[in-house]
Amino acid sequence: MGAERGKPYRGQRITVSFDARRCLHAAECVRGLPQVFDTGRRPWISPDAAPADEVADVVRRCPSGALQYEEADGTTERPTGPTTVERTADGTLVLRGDLRIAAAGGPEVRETRVMLCGCGASGNQPYCDHSGPCGTSGEA
Repeated sequence: MGAERGKPYRGQRITVSFDARRCLHAAECVRGLPQVFDTGRRPWISPDAAPADEVADVVRRCPSGALQYEEADGTTERPTGPTTVERTADGTLVLRGDLRIAAAGGPEVRETRVMLCGCGASGNQPYCDHSGPCGTSGEA
């Protein structure tokens, strides 16, 4: 389940999870709903500070997939179609769609949004972590 990957921030209508290892600081969340996503506050995510549908919309803007959500009724993000792949100017691969990602030695994981390493230097393969020449801009 999407909202259980990473640290969960539980609200009454929606739970948002955050996987710091996947965050590439595109800042879509803080620009989209600063009352919900405020890096200067602890906890930095307050899911009940906006309507659940608005929180879900902003979470879906996160290009890396570091943010996930699950609504109180069990609804999670549905993949967009068709699947898209974009290479950013710095070489990071941005994918959206019905994805299945297999890391070496790990189980296959279903995803809807990911930023994958395009240079091979990431310590969080296959995800980009800014440790190599690709992924240094943090933007998609």
